Amino acid sequence: MLNISNNRIDPFVKIDEFKSTTVFKHPKHYQIIRKIIWGFVLLLLLFLFLPWTQNIKGTGFVTTLKPNQRPQTIHTAIAGRIEKWYVQEGDFVKKGDTILFISEIKEDYLDPNLVENTGKQVKAKEMAVQSYSDKVKALENQMGAIQNEKNLKVRQAQNKLKQSYLKVQSDSIDFEASKTQLKIAKTQYNRSVNLNKEGLKPLTDVEEKRLKLQETEAKIITKENDYITSKNEVLNATMELNRIRAEYAEKDAKASSDKQTALSVQFDTEAQVNKLKNQYSNYQIRNGMYYITAPQDGYINRALQSGIGETLKEGTPVVSIMPYRYDIAVETYIEPMDFPLINKGEKVRVWFDGWPTIVFSGWPDVSFGTFGGVIVAKENFISENGKYRVLIAPDPKDKKWPKQLSIGAGTQSLALLNDVPIWFEIWRTLNGFPPNFYQPSTQDKSKK
Repeated sequence: MLNISNNRIDPFVKIDEFKSTTVFKHPKHYQIIRKIIWGFVLLLLLFLFLPWTQNIKGTGFVTTLKPNQRPQTIHTAIAGRIEKWYVQEGDFVKKGDTILFISEIKEDYLDPNLVENTGKQVKAKEMAVQSYSDKVKALENQMGAIQNEKNLKVRQAQNKLKQSYLKVQSDSIDFEASKTQLKIAKTQYNRSVNLNKEGLKPLTDVEEKRLKLQETEAKIITKENDYITSKNEVLNATMELNRIRAEYAEKDAKASSDKQTALSVQFDTEAQVNKLKNQYSNYQIRNGMYYITAPQDGYINRALQSGIGETLKEGTPVVSIMPYRYDIAVETYIEPMDFPLINKGEKVRVWFDGWPTIVFSGWPDVSFGTFGGVIVAKENFISENGKYRVLIAPDPKDKKWPKQLSIGAGTQSLALLNDVPIWFEIWRTLNGFPPNFYQPSTQDKSKK
């Protein structure tokens, strides 16, 4: 048909019967078709060299930027029974407004005067502590008096011992003097006897010397007896001094033992006081937990418990509340292969479910209905859905996000990367390569 082969089919097929063959039979029509095909090929080649912005797609939902601004559930801190509701679903509450009142169900706290009685116990134990403190002071005074009396008694005994030592010295001197006198009396008596034999002394003189010798012998026995008695008095004074020291040491030890016992009881009582104070504080705090209040301004979304008289356990969820003031953000999830390419501070385009949107992923400038965002955080641990979580905040340099957005609405996002030709992007996609990795300019500046 195209006359490009020497083997002709004209003799065997009637070409005029086919419309397509009649078109290509004439050279003019063939040239037009060829120009159209070459024009299309040329446009396709030019199209392959057009710039294309690489991007990472993610899906998620609308959330809040700060954890304290997200919907929360209020729980009961203690077990109790529902007595009265102060709100209904949809009500606006301020911080500290009462939501629910519960009553006590545990037998340990059923006493209506529990706090008052515990306070009285605390005061009684504090008075007991003061009493033991006074007893300790009295025992310390008693120990001081015992020590003073001991010092006086010891000084008195020491003086008596010193006197005994002095008396021993005096009696010893007297005893030695008596010995000397005895020697002199014996010498005089012997001389008188010799002189009497020679006739130079009368007998009366001999008798006088004998009498004096006997008196001296009797006197020396008395002095020796006094000397021994003085030694015994020294021993007695020493024993008395030791007895006084032992006696007052025993008294001091007994007073010290009583003091330590009083201190032990005082410390034990102080521990009981601290324990009772802890219980007293716990009871006071527990009384304040009967009223469940709003932790912040917000709206009551849903009452998770209902009725009057229903029993609640500790930690049971009661109501869910949505904070009144919050900063919108987007929580999106990306594939693990794209996680290394995401960095904090990068620009992102976001569009929301329910808002008219025309998106060209490779040409974000011509997209319609998308909003600018900035990556503020990324999670380094993979989520249960097998993807990584990324948090996106509104871009302050772009147009504001719609005020009508509700928490939990679906979103889609595009993280913008390098600009590459379309042919390169097709080649990368066919080979399964990740987008080109690059660092944002904000990180470059911080490194410099």
